[in-house]
Amino acid sequence: MEIGGSGGSLVPTVKLLLDMNLSPLLVDILQQDGWDVVHWSQIGDPTASDRELMTWASDNGRAVAHDLDFSAVLAATQATSPSVLQVRTLNVMPGLLRPILTVVLTQYESDIVAGAIVTVDEARSRVRILPLRR
Repeated sequence: MEIGGSGGSLVPTVKLLLDMNLSPLLVDILQQDGWDVVHWSQIGDPTASDRELMTWASDNGRAVAHDLDFSAVLAATQATSPSVLQVRTLNVMPGLLRPILTVVLTQYESDIVAGAIVTVDEARSRVRILPLRR
């Protein structure tokens, strides 16, 4: 498999699920860069609980992007999946998130595939491997 947007490295590709707090327009933008992305509005009930969304993501091998509540659920359950990308930017417009997410998805792809929480803002990013230990 190729890394989305990386020019062909042979490693597993991140499959990403965007939650309802991110624009569905981001799906097309990231897909243009070669990423496998779906928006929760395409998959399930927009009023579904975080646990339902996380269960679907885990069952379907997808990392979840955006909601801070997801990492709290992972900490409480000490689960190893799904991976979570916490987007902590003031502006979540698709055009502004594209370069940030592309860098993070490429840089931390193997961690995301293995199970991690990646926190990103405009200036930096960090990764924590799952399961979270107390």
